[in-house]
Amino acid sequence: MPNIRLVFLFFILCTLSIQGQIELPAFFGDYMVLQQNEEVSIWGKDIPGTTIEIRSSWGTTAKTTTNSKGFWSTTIKTAKASFQPQSLSITGSNTKELNDILLGEVWFCSGQSNMEMPLKGLRKSKVLNASNYLEIANNKNIRLFNNARTASVSPSFDVNGKWQESNKESAFSFSAIGYIFGTKLYQNLNVPIGIIESSWGGTRIESWIPKEKLLKYKNIKFFDNLPKEQNKQKKPSFLYNAMVYPFQNFNIKGVLWYQGESNRSEPEPYYNYMNDLITSWRSQWKNKNLPFYFVQIAPYDYTKHRTSPGIKANMIREAQLKIAQDIKNAEIVVTTDAGDCEDIHPSKKEIIAKRLSNIALSEQYGFKDIIYRSPEFKNISIANDQVTLKFKFHKNDFFIQNNNISGFAIVSSDRVFYPAEARLSKDKKSIILYSDNVKKPVAVRYGFEDCFENTLNTNSGLPISVFRTDNW
Repeated sequence: MPNIRLVFLFFILCTLSIQGQIELPAFFGDYMVLQQNEEVSIWGKDIPGTTIEIRSSWGTTAKTTTNSKGFWSTTIKTAKASFQPQSLSITGSNTKELNDILLGEVWFCSGQSNMEMPLKGLRKSKVLNASNYLEIANNKNIRLFNNARTASVSPSFDVNGKWQESNKESAFSFSAIGYIFGTKLYQNLNVPIGIIESSWGGTRIESWIPKEKLLKYKNIKFFDNLPKEQNKQKKPSFLYNAMVYPFQNFNIKGVLWYQGESNRSEPEPYYNYMNDLITSWRSQWKNKNLPFYFVQIAPYDYTKHRTSPGIKANMIREAQLKIAQDIKNAEIVVTTDAGDCEDIHPSKKEIIAKRLSNIALSEQYGFKDIIYRSPEFKNISIANDQVTLKFKFHKNDFFIQNNNISGFAIVSSDRVFYPAEARLSKDKKSIILYSDNVKKPVAVRYGFEDCFENTLNTNSGLPISVFRTDNW
């Protein structure tokens, strides 16, 4: 009998010990990078009413108490970026030690398969120049957090991932765009870099938006149960709940986003969806101007490979461009020169990552001489059956002479488009169009084809987006 009592007492003590341990989301762990020079948020769980004390190796402290449900949250001031490993000690009902922490710059990457696509490639799709980056991948000052695919009916507390030092193995399986972006920042800033990747291929944007933002849309069906088959879990809000919400306001410098292909069948609401996504994420991170840099979906022959009209993909590209024009601190990478008509996962991830890093370096880190924004259509004028298109250029950019400019089409009131001959104006800031088949032109389209690849070059090397002057 005494032995039974001892076993029972041991069981009770073990249970209390487990229940009384501090719980932290997985991204608060060894090898993490914390955003430098900020009041960074940190939170977790413990026994209700427990005092939580946090001490950092860089000299700052914080103190709070768990609420009636056992949750606690506080902030702690970080220091200037440093390659010196730091530590955090968190004491409540027990003590957790977090070691080999770096203070630097943190970015959050998300979207579907073109963001998720790792340096090793995706099935038959390869990443151009991946080997060059794997050769320099052993870098303990770049840290990677690869969040596993998961879904949830309601907002989750934790995620499934861990921080890792960059090396050939961790980089090989990490987002190519995220990793190359991080490498470019490191090479230019010479501070520790942390990249969080939380993506899932084949997902619609509605999966990444909180439910309260989607309730106004009558066409969206919500689900109360999580399908057992993982590939069917990509329902409205489910990925936001499991792969975005848990990060709450974990301090980041900004967001990189690459998504849109899966919404091409219904492009009309995409502008509003993306507006809602940016607004809701900024609200979650408690930063109404949180940098949000995203990638326009790349050229691909949807008509040939997906039996989907090419114009629908271009309508997604239109919506993405308009978002960049309308929302403060939202910038777009145009990809009309970085696609592949035969592969929806184009290999030119390095080009995209470099352009994203150029935006960040210029807008967030003071590299003001970088031209990072593609020229944008400004206005149209028509005279003597010729069309003149004026463009808005970033800084001192301009078009480069090319006798084989393609992709422009003009139309008269009969709404039949014909390819147009194109030439540059003398100042290389405008395009002049003409077609023998079109008298009294009324509208222009650029790149509205099944799969369009840019031939209009600029001094900066940046292409222009597809666009149209009509709304038919």
